[in-house]
Amino acid sequence: MRSGHKARLAAVTGAVLITGACGSAGGTTSVSARPAALSQAVAAAATTAPAAPETSETPAATGSPAPEATGAATTTPAPRVPPQTLRRPKADEPVRVPPPKLSDFTYAFPVQGCRVTYQSQLLVLPKTTIWAAKGCSFVSPVNGVVDEVNVKNRWTASTDRGADREGRFVTVVGDDGVRYLGGHLERVAPGIVPGRRVTAGQILGQVGNSGNARSMASNLYFAISWKTDPSLWWVRRGMVNPWNYLDAWLNGNRTLSPRDEMTAVRNRTGAAPRCTTLCASKPKPKSKPTERPPRPDDKHITVGTLSGG
Repeated sequence: MRSGHKARLAAVTGAVLITGACGSAGGTTSVSARPAALSQAVAAAATTAPAAPETSETPAATGSPAPEATGAATTTPAPRVPPQTLRRPKADEPVRVPPPKLSDFTYAFPVQGCRVTYQSQLLVLPKTTIWAAKGCSFVSPVNGVVDEVNVKNRWTASTDRGADREGRFVTVVGDDGVRYLGGHLERVAPGIVPGRRVTAGQILGQVGNSGNARSMASNLYFAISWKTDPSLWWVRRGMVNPWNYLDAWLNGNRTLSPRDEMTAVRNRTGAAPRCTTLCASKPKPKSKPTERPPRPDDKHITVGTLSGG
């Protein structure tokens, strides 16, 4: 096949030479024009000549055998795309959404200015022990009125009298109708007396370990109940589990109120339930005849004049 191509190229070249000779005889074509005409004719023949197909005599340029015809088109593999490093777009700052308003009351966590820990589980009574350093501030959890104040620590291990177990304490009846107790205080703040109007976050005393917490680390005995007569001391020691409310007040939702739960418990037990847990005290030692009789046990507790609610 290549020899045929060469033959055609030679024929074209001969024709050009003959044409040039004829032109020279007529005197119309100059000598300088013949090489240019020859070059153009050769180039035209090279570009118009068909390419010779490869045969067994003319192996492929790559040296690889041609694929056998199978009657189906061969699939060309897709080009490989080099891996790319993708950068995650920077996220916007989170939108700060205030917690929902759950009641008309605003609450404060009862210990301020100190690191605290407490357990979210039932500890004998429905109350919690808030562990904090001695001297940390015990504050009113809500706007309300001071109800009971005990400024003297009269608890003794020999009697372990239930009414004295909280040592120094303050109770507040909030505008929500709930009573809040803070016990084991180191001291009661000046001016905190029954009937005194207080606001949420106002200091009522300092954390300590009075009462039956004498051998423990300083802490606040915190309990939720409703207003009763001081003789029903077991009610003020705790009737409503407080930790769900403490969690909310500590973490920013300051409108979660224990009012509904307190009302439900009081309706179930009655406003003056009997004591059922940690009720017994140790018997008092017999006094000698020459000693003066002790003063009544509840005289050291100052009580407000609020009506029950």
